[in-house]
Amino acid sequence: MANSAVGVIFSNIQDKNIPELSARRAIASVPFAGRYRLIDFALSNLVNAGITAVGIVTKNNYQSLIDHLGSGKDWDLARKDGGIILLPPYSNETDAPYTNRLEALKGITDFLRHRNEEYVVLCDGETVARLDVSDIVRFHEESQADITLVYHECHCTPSRYYMTVETDGDSRVTAVKINPKLGAGKEKLYINVMVVHREYLLNIIQNAVQSGFSSFGRDILSKNVDTMRIFGYRFDGYYAGMASLAAYFKANMEMLDKNVRDELFGARDIYTKVRDSAPSKYIEGAVVKNSLISDGCIIEGTVENSILFRGVKVGRGSVVRNSVLMQDTVIGALVKLDCVITDKNAVIRDGRQLCGCEELPYFVSKGKML
Repeated sequence: MANSAVGVIFSNIQDKNIPELSARRAIASVPFAGRYRLIDFALSNLVNAGITAVGIVTKNNYQSLIDHLGSGKDWDLARKDGGIILLPPYSNETDAPYTNRLEALKGITDFLRHRNEEYVVLCDGETVARLDVSDIVRFHEESQADITLVYHECHCTPSRYYMTVETDGDSRVTAVKINPKLGAGKEKLYINVMVVHREYLLNIIQNAVQSGFSSFGRDILSKNVDTMRIFGYRFDGYYAGMASLAAYFKANMEMLDKNVRDELFGARDIYTKVRDSAPSKYIEGAVVKNSLISDGCIIEGTVENSILFRGVKVGRGSVVRNSVLMQDTVIGALVKLDCVITDKNAVIRDGRQLCGCEELPYFVSKGKML
């Protein structure tokens, strides 16, 4: 079933959620959990469902994304027909990049029109979840839906933009709400994964352009729940959305829980770019507890409850707790870090003490020396 679908991933649509990490890269290429990029989850979910053509909608700062994806061979998408197709941020009609999801869809109509698959699976590149896309497409077919929205019941955290749904006993969506006022209970949060018939989507886009609509959620979904067959697919597994830097930090810390790791990386593979690195070195006196340490690290101090990407160095006498240190970060001697996120190639000099908290982690930008 899913092999009759084409995938589309929006790589930049949520950039404003984490401006600290997406200032120089698309949010889809933000590093995560020691060795992955956020796009790996959406891409792997599609590939595991047998989808062999994936269009990736770009906008800006996508060089690191291109470097990561390469030819697509690490996802078995290095193909003559299909594979990974990078889609520009504008259509043939304009040179102006899109400003919202509807404009982005308008820009890829030629791509959609020339595909032969029956369905389109639309995903955002910042969603961390292991989804059975085949089952979602099957649900879409069996319910004879025009559109299927994937939702997760949870206590929502307000963010720049979020959408919740209400469903009846037959899983049909009865209401779509944009940035609603949140109560104390759980909400059905739309997790930015949608299945729609390809021809139906093309008709929606054409009608939206003719009507001057600007918001896919507000102008199309929310206003047409009575006339469209919109259904909700309930996803009960682990889910993390990158609504803020604090949400990114929380999601990384949750990777230290073995149960979460087993659920996310267990039954189906999450693929990423394979790199050849030397094993990490633990110098005499080093102490490491409940942490994920990638290849190529050199540890002389103490690391607890933290995630270290490739090539991180922790100097003698330093203590790193509850932190996320990205590739090639250098921590000098006698440094103390707690609730800190460092971007790539950051340098923390000897004797520094940096401390944040879960709601406001201390962030060190790429290449910064403190």
